[in-house]
Amino acid sequence: MLKPKSDKWDVIVIGGGPAGMMAASVAGERGRKVLLLDKNRKLGKKLSITGGGRCNVTNNKPDVRTMLSSYKDSGKFLFSTFMQFGVTETIEWFDSRDVSFVEENEGRLFPETLSAETIRSTMMEEVKKQNVVVKSSSAVSGVTYNKKNSEFEVTLEKGEVYVSESCVVASGGTSRPETGSTGEGFNWLRDLDHSISENDFALVPVALKDKWVIKVSGVTLSDVKITLLADGKKHMSKIGKLLFTHVGVSGPTILNMSSEIGDLALESNVTLELDLFPKKDEGTLRKELNELMSENSNKKLQNILPEIMPRALAVVSLEQIEIDGETPAHSVSSEDRKRIVSYIKHLPLSVKGLLGADKAVVSSGGVSLTEIDFKTMGSRIIPKLYVVGDVLDIDRPSGGYSLQLCWSTGFVAGKNA
Repeated sequence: MLKPKSDKWDVIVIGGGPAGMMAASVAGERGRKVLLLDKNRKLGKKLSITGGGRCNVTNNKPDVRTMLSSYKDSGKFLFSTFMQFGVTETIEWFDSRDVSFVEENEGRLFPETLSAETIRSTMMEEVKKQNVVVKSSSAVSGVTYNKKNSEFEVTLEKGEVYVSESCVVASGGTSRPETGSTGEGFNWLRDLDHSISENDFALVPVALKDKWVIKVSGVTLSDVKITLLADGKKHMSKIGKLLFTHVGVSGPTILNMSSEIGDLALESNVTLELDLFPKKDEGTLRKELNELMSENSNKKLQNILPEIMPRALAVVSLEQIEIDGETPAHSVSSEDRKRIVSYIKHLPLSVKGLLGADKAVVSSGGVSLTEIDFKTMGSRIIPKLYVVGDVLDIDRPSGGYSLQLCWSTGFVAGKNA
């Protein structure tokens, strides 16, 4: 039992994800004696898989109010946090550590190496540089607060007990449980009298009923219009990137629509309608297709359509509308040409439901925001307790917003812990 004062820490950070590593390194830089506990064998396990292994570090919205508008109702709570350490400060922080970024669609910023390992190793190096003591493979079983001594006692599953003046909970939500995000932090905080809203999954890929989807697994569509229909009634449309998986669809736009899709799928027959050419009406697209067929009149139809859409999807589309892909262009009837255009302007996908926690990018729910002082990330209920990252009840879209939440809240907590 490590309870002697000689073993007491200034700060204990629970969780070796992005928020935890940021908080620990900033606290260490202030000269605090910091212990970082992580249940995994290596820090940053979840960080390694973000952005498809490329790590979408943030979104290029340097104006704080513009950035926070993407967090919807939660944005009003985050203003003081992001004013201290927002997008601009995050970019500068990594730049000073020789990490440069490249910008992709919708402002997404990735490390120039396009490797999440660049970000993970940078954070690891920073933790090491600030003399933070790291104990990996150290799952926490409980956190208590001793009011008499104003101390936290953090107990590990292995039996050790560590004592500290301050405690930062950065244990994550419940998405991707294989990375260690299994929600224990909510139990500790509930025992410390915090209100926890029900945890759910916010950004989740969608499973489809359509069996043909496995034939187009890996196909990506850029700037496709996705319309969400429930029992034939339109609910919303978005234009963006879509990725076919072996069981359904994913990609930033689908992830950002997943909450609405999941809710509607509980009570309705849900369909996603894809418009592969949202900038062109059917008349214009028919004209272009006719010209393409005239220029390649002796080619087979299945070899012409890949000029305007991915080959695998072209083949499947012809199968779905029962047009023989072996037909030479000059023999394709006017009616069939109209059917082709109509299909790729209104390509239907039948929704089965959302995939589970193991596929979720982030989870929703968590500690009530009214119980946190966002100027410090400190609890309003327990002094010197700090709550950061996915433990907070903040919904955010895909596109770098989740990691920015971790950098911002982690930095501010580390500055005050």
